[in-house]
Amino acid sequence: MTISAEIICIGTELLLGEILNSNAQYLAQQLASLGIPHFYQTVVGDNPERIQKSLAIAANRSNLIITTGGLGPTPDDLTTESIADFFATPLVEHPQIWENIQQKYAGRTITANNRKQAFLPQGAEILTNPVGTAPGMIWQPRQGLMILTFPGVPTELYPMWEQFAVPVLRSQGWVKETFYSKVLLYWGIAESALAEQVNSFFDLTNPTVAPYANYGQARLRITARAETLAAAQALIAPVEAEIRQITGKYCYGVDDDTLAGVVGNHLKSQGQTLAVAESCTGGWLGETITSVAGSSAYFLGGVISYSNEVKAQVLKVSQADLQEHGAVSSEVAMQMALGVKNLLQSDWAISITGIAGPDGGSSVKPIGLVYIGLADPDGNVEAIAYKFNPHRDRHWIRMVSVYSALDQLRQRFVMI
Repeated sequence: MTISAEIICIGTELLLGEILNSNAQYLAQQLASLGIPHFYQTVVGDNPERIQKSLAIAANRSNLIITTGGLGPTPDDLTTESIADFFATPLVEHPQIWENIQQKYAGRTITANNRKQAFLPQGAEILTNPVGTAPGMIWQPRQGLMILTFPGVPTELYPMWEQFAVPVLRSQGWVKETFYSKVLLYWGIAESALAEQVNSFFDLTNPTVAPYANYGQARLRITARAETLAAAQALIAPVEAEIRQITGKYCYGVDDDTLAGVVGNHLKSQGQTLAVAESCTGGWLGETITSVAGSSAYFLGGVISYSNEVKAQVLKVSQADLQEHGAVSSEVAMQMALGVKNLLQSDWAISITGIAGPDGGSSVKPIGLVYIGLADPDGNVEAIAYKFNPHRDRHWIRMVSVYSALDQLRQRFVMI
Protein backbone atom coordinates (compact mmCIF):
# COMPACT_ATOMS: atom_id res chain seq x y z
CA MET A 1 0.00 0.00 0.00
CA THR A 2 1.30 3.43 -0.93
CA ILE A 3 0.99 5.67 2.09
CA SER A 4 0.30 9.38 2.04
CA ALA A 5 -1.02 11.53 4.86
CA GLU A 6 -3.13 14.67 4.82
CA ILE A 7 -3.64 17.20 7.59
CA ILE A 8 -6.97 18.99 8.07
CA CYS A 9 -6.94 21.74 10.68
CA ILE A 10 -10.43 22.75 11.76
CA GLY A 11 -11.28 26.07 13.36
CA THR A 12 -12.70 29.37 12.20
CA GLU A 13 -10.17 31.14 14.44
CA LEU A 14 -7.41 29.78 12.20
CA LEU A 15 -9.03 31.24 9.09
CA LEU A 16 -9.40 34.61 10.81
CA GLY A 17 -5.73 34.61 11.77
CA GLU A 18 -6.54 34.85 15.47
CA ILE A 19 -4.41 31.77 16.22
CA LEU A 20 -1.16 30.69 14.57
CA ASN A 21 -1.52 27.22 13.04
CA SER A 22 1.43 25.66 14.82
CA ASN A 23 -0.28 22.25 14.82
CA ALA A 24 0.20 21.84 11.08
CA GLN A 25 3.91 22.59 11.40
CA TYR A 26 4.30 20.15 14.29
CA LEU A 27 2.46 17.33 12.56
CA ALA A 28 4.34 17.90 9.30
CA GLN A 29 7.63 17.60 11.17
CA GLN A 30 6.42 14.47 12.96
CA LEU A 31 5.27 12.81 9.75
CA ALA A 32 8.60 13.59 8.12
CA SER A 33 10.49 12.05 11.04
CA LEU A 34 8.43 8.86 10.64
CA GLY A 35 9.00 8.71 6.90
CA ILE A 36 5.30 9.14 6.14
CA PRO A 37 4.92 11.36 3.07
CA HIS A 38 2.24 14.01 3.13
CA PHE A 39 1.36 16.29 0.26
CA TYR A 40 -1.64 18.35 1.36
CA GLN A 41 -2.78 20.51 4.25
CA THR A 42 -6.19 22.12 4.58
CA VAL A 43 -7.61 24.68 6.98
CA VAL A 44 -11.40 24.76 7.23
CA GLY A 45 -13.81 26.61 9.49
CA ASP A 46 -16.28 25.16 11.99
CA ASN A 47 -18.88 24.32 9.36
CA PRO A 48 -20.15 20.73 8.86
CA GLU A 49 -20.67 21.07 5.12
CA ARG A 50 -17.20 22.46 4.48
CA ILE A 51 -15.59 19.96 6.85
CA GLN A 52 -17.23 17.14 4.88
CA LYS A 53 -16.16 18.61 1.56
CA SER A 54 -12.58 18.68 2.84
CA LEU A 55 -12.95 15.07 3.97
CA ALA A 56 -14.25 14.03 0.57
CA ILE A 57 -11.22 15.49 -1.16
CA ALA A 58 -8.76 14.10 1.38
CA ALA A 59 -10.26 10.60 1.42
CA ASN A 60 -9.97 10.45 -2.36
CA ARG A 61 -6.24 11.19 -2.50
CA SER A 62 -4.78 10.22 0.90
CA ASN A 63 -5.07 7.18 3.12
CA LEU A 64 -4.06 8.72 6.46
CA ILE A 65 -6.14 11.74 7.46
CA ILE A 66 -5.17 13.68 10.57
CA THR A 67 -7.52 16.35 11.91
CA THR A 68 -6.98 18.93 14.62
CA GLY A 69 -9.60 21.01 16.39
CA GLY A 70 -13.33 20.83 16.89
CA LEU A 71 -13.42 18.15 19.62
CA GLY A 72 -14.56 20.36 22.50
CA PRO A 73 -17.97 20.57 24.20
CA THR A 74 -19.24 23.78 22.57
CA PRO A 75 -21.79 23.93 19.73
CA ASP A 76 -19.15 24.89 17.17
CA ASP A 77 -17.06 21.78 17.94
CA LEU A 78 -18.33 19.65 15.10
CA THR A 79 -15.45 17.48 13.92
CA THR A 80 -16.54 14.10 15.30
CA GLU A 81 -20.15 14.49 14.19
CA SER A 82 -19.12 15.69 10.73
CA ILE A 83 -16.80 12.74 10.18
CA ALA A 84 -19.43 10.24 11.36
CA ASP A 85 -22.08 11.78 9.11
CA PHE A 86 -19.75 11.75 6.11
CA PHE A 87 -19.23 7.99 6.45
CA ALA A 88 -22.91 7.41 7.38
CA THR A 89 -21.89 5.86 10.69
CA PRO A 90 -23.79 6.29 13.97
CA LEU A 91 -22.17 7.74 17.06
CA VAL A 92 -21.76 5.47 20.06
CA GLU A 93 -21.17 6.56 23.64
CA HIS A 94 -18.04 5.31 25.42
CA PRO A 95 -18.77 5.22 29.17
CA GLN A 96 -15.08 5.28 30.06
CA ILE A 97 -14.70 8.64 28.27
CA TRP A 98 -17.60 10.14 30.21
CA GLU A 99 -16.19 8.81 33.47
CA ASN A 100 -12.80 10.32 32.65
CA ILE A 101 -14.41 13.68 31.83
CA GLN A 102 -16.24 13.73 35.15
CA GLN A 103 -13.05 12.93 37.02
CA LYS A 104 -11.19 15.75 35.30
CA TYR A 105 -14.05 18.15 36.08
CA ALA A 106 -14.07 17.23 39.76
CA GLY A 107 -14.77 20.36 41.77
CA ARG A 108 -15.96 22.28 38.71
CA THR A 109 -19.31 22.69 37.03
CA ILE A 110 -19.97 20.14 34.32
CA THR A 111 -22.72 20.61 31.72
CA ALA A 112 -24.66 18.32 29.41
CA ASN A 113 -22.58 19.61 26.50
CA ASN A 114 -19.50 17.91 27.93
CA ARG A 115 -21.12 14.53 27.46
CA LYS A 116 -21.05 14.79 23.69
CA GLN A 117 -17.28 14.33 23.89
CA ALA A 118 -17.92 10.73 24.98
CA PHE A 119 -19.42 9.84 21.59
CA LEU A 120 -17.34 8.42 18.74
CA PRO A 121 -18.30 6.80 15.43
CA GLN A 122 -19.17 3.14 15.76
CA GLY A 123 -16.01 1.07 15.41
CA ALA A 124 -13.65 3.91 16.33
CA GLU A 125 -11.07 3.45 19.05
CA ILE A 126 -10.30 6.02 21.70
CA LEU A 127 -7.20 8.16 21.21
CA THR A 128 -6.48 8.98 24.84
CA ASN A 129 -6.03 12.59 25.90
CA PRO A 130 -3.88 12.52 29.07
CA VAL A 131 -4.16 16.27 29.58
CA GLY A 132 -7.58 17.57 28.57
CA THR A 133 -11.14 16.26 28.44
CA ALA A 134 -11.48 15.90 24.66
CA PRO A 135 -10.33 12.48 23.43
CA GLY A 136 -9.46 11.87 19.84
CA MET A 137 -10.18 8.78 17.82
CA ILE A 138 -8.39 6.19 15.75
CA TRP A 139 -10.75 4.94 13.07
CA GLN A 140 -10.57 2.97 9.88
CA PRO A 141 -13.93 3.65 8.23
CA ARG A 142 -12.91 1.57 5.23
CA GLN A 143 -10.04 -0.60 4.09
CA GLY A 144 -6.86 1.39 3.47
CA LEU A 145 -8.04 4.59 5.18
CA MET A 146 -7.19 5.65 8.73
CA ILE A 147 -8.44 8.79 10.47
CA LEU A 148 -6.80 10.27 13.56
CA THR A 149 -8.47 13.19 15.32
CA PHE A 150 -6.85 15.50 17.85
CA PRO A 151 -7.96 18.55 19.83
CA GLY A 152 -6.61 21.87 18.63
CA VAL A 153 -4.79 22.71 21.86
CA PRO A 154 -1.09 22.01 21.18
CA THR A 155 -0.32 20.97 24.75
CA GLU A 156 -2.96 18.26 24.39
CA LEU A 157 -2.15 17.25 20.82
CA TYR A 158 1.59 16.70 21.34
CA PRO A 159 1.42 14.05 24.09
CA MET A 160 -1.52 12.33 22.35
CA TRP A 161 0.52 12.05 19.18
CA GLU A 162 3.74 10.92 20.81
CA GLN A 163 2.33 8.58 23.46
CA PHE A 164 -0.55 6.95 21.60
CA ALA A 165 -0.78 7.75 17.88
CA VAL A 166 2.82 6.98 16.92
CA PRO A 167 2.83 3.50 18.52
CA VAL A 168 -0.37 2.66 16.62
CA LEU A 169 1.11 3.83 13.32
CA ARG A 170 4.22 1.76 13.92
CA SER A 171 2.37 -1.36 15.01
CA GLN A 172 0.03 -1.25 12.02
CA GLY A 173 2.78 -0.84 9.45
CA TRP A 174 2.21 2.80 8.49
CA VAL A 175 5.82 3.65 9.33
CA LYS A 176 8.14 2.22 6.67
CA GLU A 177 11.23 4.42 7.00
CA THR A 178 12.62 7.02 9.34
CA PHE A 179 13.39 10.49 8.08
CA TYR A 180 15.81 12.51 10.17
CA SER A 181 16.86 16.10 9.62
CA LYS A 182 19.66 18.16 11.09
CA VAL A 183 19.74 21.91 10.53
CA LEU A 184 23.04 23.79 10.50
CA LEU A 185 22.61 27.41 11.62
CA TYR A 186 24.62 30.33 10.21
CA TRP A 187 25.04 34.01 10.98
CA GLY A 188 27.07 36.59 9.13
CA ILE A 189 26.79 35.00 5.70
CA ALA A 190 24.03 35.48 3.14
CA GLU A 191 21.99 32.50 2.02
CA SER A 192 23.19 32.97 -1.58
CA ALA A 193 26.85 33.02 -0.52
CA LEU A 194 26.36 29.97 1.65
CA ALA A 195 24.60 28.13 -1.16
CA GLU A 196 27.47 28.88 -3.51
CA GLN A 197 29.98 27.39 -1.06
CA VAL A 198 28.09 24.11 -0.73
CA ASN A 199 26.48 23.97 -4.17
CA SER A 200 27.82 20.48 -4.94
CA PHE A 201 25.89 18.99 -2.01
CA PHE A 202 22.52 19.95 -3.49
CA ASP A 203 22.75 17.06 -5.96
CA LEU A 204 22.80 14.44 -3.20
CA THR A 205 19.76 12.17 -2.96
CA ASN A 206 20.23 10.54 0.45
CA PRO A 207 20.90 12.56 2.45
CA THR A 208 19.56 15.68 0.77
CA VAL A 209 20.82 19.19 1.50
CA ALA A 210 18.65 22.30 1.14
CA PRO A 211 19.29 25.96 2.06
CA TYR A 212 16.80 28.44 3.43
CA ALA A 213 16.88 31.73 5.30
CA ASN A 214 14.87 33.43 8.01
CA TYR A 215 15.33 36.93 9.46
CA GLY A 216 18.92 37.28 8.41
CA GLN A 217 19.88 33.78 9.44
CA ALA A 218 20.94 31.22 6.85
CA ARG A 219 20.30 27.53 7.35
CA LEU A 220 21.23 24.25 5.74
CA ARG A 221 18.89 21.34 6.32
CA ILE A 222 20.39 17.87 5.88
CA THR A 223 17.78 15.12 5.67
CA ALA A 224 18.37 11.38 5.48
CA ARG A 225 16.00 8.42 5.23
CA ALA A 226 16.79 4.96 6.56
CA GLU A 227 15.21 2.05 8.36
CA THR A 228 16.27 3.35 11.77
CA LEU A 229 17.07 6.69 13.36
CA ALA A 230 20.65 5.60 14.03
CA ALA A 231 21.15 4.67 10.39
CA ALA A 232 19.78 8.02 9.23
CA GLN A 233 22.07 9.88 11.63
CA ALA A 234 25.02 7.87 10.34
CA LEU A 235 24.24 8.97 6.77
CA ILE A 236 24.17 12.61 7.84
CA ALA A 237 27.36 12.64 9.93
CA PRO A 238 30.00 12.66 7.13
CA VAL A 239 28.05 15.20 5.07
CA GLU A 240 27.69 17.49 8.06
CA ALA A 241 31.40 17.22 8.82
CA GLU A 242 32.36 18.12 5.27
CA ILE A 243 29.98 21.07 5.14
CA ARG A 244 31.26 22.39 8.46
CA GLN A 245 34.81 22.14 7.11
CA ILE A 246 33.86 24.26 4.10
CA THR A 247 31.68 26.85 5.82
CA GLY A 248 33.90 27.31 8.86
CA LYS A 249 33.27 30.02 11.42
CA TYR A 250 29.86 31.06 10.11
CA CYS A 251 28.16 27.95 11.50
CA TYR A 252 27.21 28.71 15.09
CA GLY A 253 25.03 25.72 15.96
CA VAL A 254 22.44 23.15 15.00
CA ASP A 255 18.68 22.64 15.24
CA ASP A 256 17.35 24.55 18.27
CA ASP A 257 20.60 26.29 19.23
CA THR A 258 20.49 30.07 19.63
CA LEU A 259 23.27 32.61 19.40
CA ALA A 260 22.51 33.71 22.96
CA GLY A 261 22.73 30.14 24.19
CA VAL A 262 25.96 29.42 22.32
CA VAL A 263 27.58 32.60 23.65
CA GLY A 264 26.37 31.75 27.14
CA ASN A 265 27.95 28.31 26.95
CA HIS A 266 31.28 29.85 25.95
CA LEU A 267 31.13 32.31 28.84
CA LYS A 268 30.27 29.57 31.34
CA SER A 269 33.06 27.31 30.10
CA GLN A 270 35.56 30.15 30.57
CA GLY A 271 34.10 31.30 33.88
CA GLN A 272 33.67 34.81 32.47
CA THR A 273 31.01 37.51 32.67
CA LEU A 274 29.30 39.87 30.24
CA ALA A 275 27.70 43.33 30.41
CA VAL A 276 25.98 45.33 27.68
CA ALA A 277 25.35 48.95 26.75
CA GLU A 278 22.52 49.60 24.31
CA SER A 279 21.26 52.60 22.44
CA CYS A 280 19.13 51.84 19.37
CA THR A 281 18.18 48.33 20.55
CA GLY A 282 16.69 49.66 23.78
CA GLY A 283 17.32 46.61 25.95
CA TRP A 284 16.68 43.94 23.32
CA LEU A 285 20.21 42.57 23.61
CA GLY A 286 19.88 42.14 27.36
CA GLU A 287 16.47 40.55 26.98
CA THR A 288 17.83 38.09 24.40
CA ILE A 289 20.72 37.12 26.65
CA THR A 290 18.47 36.61 29.68
CA SER A 291 15.99 34.51 27.68
CA VAL A 292 18.49 31.68 28.22
CA ALA A 293 17.90 29.79 31.46
CA GLY A 294 20.87 30.09 33.77
CA SER A 295 22.18 33.29 32.18
CA SER A 296 22.59 34.82 35.64
CA ALA A 297 25.77 32.75 35.90
CA TYR A 298 27.52 35.01 33.41
CA PHE A 299 25.35 38.05 32.60
CA LEU A 300 25.80 40.93 35.04
CA GLY A 301 23.43 43.47 33.51
CA GLY A 302 23.38 46.42 31.18
CA VAL A 303 22.72 50.09 30.59
CA ILE A 304 20.14 51.39 28.12
CA SER A 305 21.93 54.60 27.16
CA TYR A 306 19.41 55.98 24.71
CA SER A 307 20.26 59.63 25.27
CA ASN A 308 23.63 61.30 24.91
CA GLU A 309 23.36 62.48 28.52
CA VAL A 310 23.23 58.88 29.77
CA LYS A 311 26.09 57.91 27.48
CA ALA A 312 28.19 60.72 28.92
CA GLN A 313 27.14 60.66 32.57
CA VAL A 314 26.75 56.92 33.18
CA LEU A 315 29.10 55.35 30.63
CA LYS A 316 31.64 58.20 30.66
CA VAL A 317 31.56 58.67 26.89
CA SER A 318 33.51 61.79 25.90
CA GLN A 319 31.31 64.81 25.29
CA ALA A 320 33.83 65.97 22.72
CA ASP A 321 33.51 62.71 20.77
CA LEU A 322 29.73 62.82 20.96
CA GLN A 323 29.80 66.30 19.44
CA GLU A 324 32.51 65.62 16.86
CA HIS A 325 31.63 62.10 15.73
CA GLY A 326 28.01 61.76 16.86
CA ALA A 327 26.37 59.03 18.93
CA VAL A 328 26.44 56.66 15.97
CA SER A 329 30.18 56.21 15.53
CA SER A 330 32.95 53.76 16.24
CA GLU A 331 34.44 56.11 18.83
CA VAL A 332 31.24 56.20 20.86
CA ALA A 333 30.55 52.47 20.46
CA MET A 334 33.99 51.63 21.87
CA GLN A 335 33.60 54.01 24.79
CA MET A 336 30.16 52.61 25.56
CA ALA A 337 31.59 49.09 25.74
CA LEU A 338 34.48 50.15 27.97
CA GLY A 339 32.16 52.27 30.07
CA VAL A 340 29.77 49.45 30.94
CA LYS A 341 32.65 47.02 31.41
CA ASN A 342 34.21 49.34 33.99
CA LEU A 343 30.89 50.19 35.58
CA LEU A 344 29.81 46.59 36.15
CA GLN A 345 33.29 45.06 36.39
CA SER A 346 32.61 42.43 33.72
CA ASP A 347 35.10 40.43 31.69
CA TRP A 348 33.44 41.17 28.36
CA ALA A 349 31.19 44.01 27.24
CA ILE A 350 29.11 44.63 24.12
CA SER A 351 27.70 47.94 22.95
CA ILE A 352 25.25 48.82 20.19
CA THR A 353 24.55 52.26 18.74
CA GLY A 354 22.90 52.92 15.39
CA ILE A 355 20.09 54.33 13.28
CA ALA A 356 17.15 51.94 13.16
CA GLY A 357 14.78 54.28 11.32
CA PRO A 358 12.33 54.97 9.90
CA ASP A 359 13.83 58.45 10.13
CA GLY A 360 17.01 60.00 11.47
CA GLY A 361 19.24 58.90 8.62
CA SER A 362 21.39 61.04 6.34
CA SER A 363 23.62 60.60 3.32
CA VAL A 364 26.61 60.25 5.65
CA LYS A 365 24.88 58.07 8.23
CA PRO A 366 22.00 56.26 6.55
CA ILE A 367 19.28 54.22 8.18
CA GLY A 368 20.67 50.79 8.93
CA LEU A 369 24.12 52.01 9.99
CA VAL A 370 24.96 50.33 13.29
CA TYR A 371 28.20 50.21 15.28
CA ILE A 372 28.82 47.30 17.61
CA GLY A 373 31.56 47.66 20.19
CA LEU A 374 33.30 44.78 21.95
CA ALA A 375 35.61 45.06 24.96
CA ASP A 376 37.61 41.99 26.01
CA PRO A 377 38.97 40.89 29.41
CA ASP A 378 42.31 42.58 28.73
CA GLY A 379 40.69 45.97 28.15
CA ASN A 380 41.12 45.89 24.38
CA VAL A 381 38.18 47.33 22.50
CA GLU A 382 37.03 47.41 18.89
CA ALA A 383 34.00 48.57 16.98
CA ILE A 384 32.65 47.16 13.75
CA ALA A 385 30.33 49.08 11.44
CA TYR A 386 27.35 47.22 9.98
CA LYS A 387 25.32 48.59 7.10
CA PHE A 388 22.01 46.79 7.24
CA ASN A 389 19.40 47.09 4.52
CA PRO A 390 17.83 50.56 4.95
CA HIS A 391 14.64 49.38 3.26
CA ARG A 392 13.95 46.96 6.10
CA ASP A 393 11.76 48.14 8.95
CA ARG A 394 12.90 49.31 12.36
CA HIS A 395 12.13 45.97 14.01
CA TRP A 396 14.30 44.05 11.56
CA ILE A 397 17.28 46.40 11.90
CA ARG A 398 17.18 46.24 15.68
CA MET A 399 16.84 42.45 15.64
CA VAL A 400 19.78 41.80 13.33
CA SER A 401 21.83 44.28 15.36
CA VAL A 402 21.26 42.17 18.47
CA TYR A 403 22.18 38.90 16.75
CA SER A 404 25.18 40.43 15.01
CA ALA A 405 26.44 41.69 18.37
CA LEU A 406 26.14 38.22 19.88
CA ASP A 407 27.85 36.70 16.88
CA GLN A 408 30.70 39.18 17.12
CA LEU A 409 31.40 37.88 20.63
CA ARG A 410 30.90 34.24 19.55
CA GLN A 411 33.48 34.56 16.82
CA ARG A 412 35.99 35.96 19.31
CA PHE A 413 35.57 32.80 21.35
CA VAL A 414 36.02 30.68 18.24
CA MET A 415 39.33 32.45 17.59
CA ILE A 416 40.61 31.90 21.13
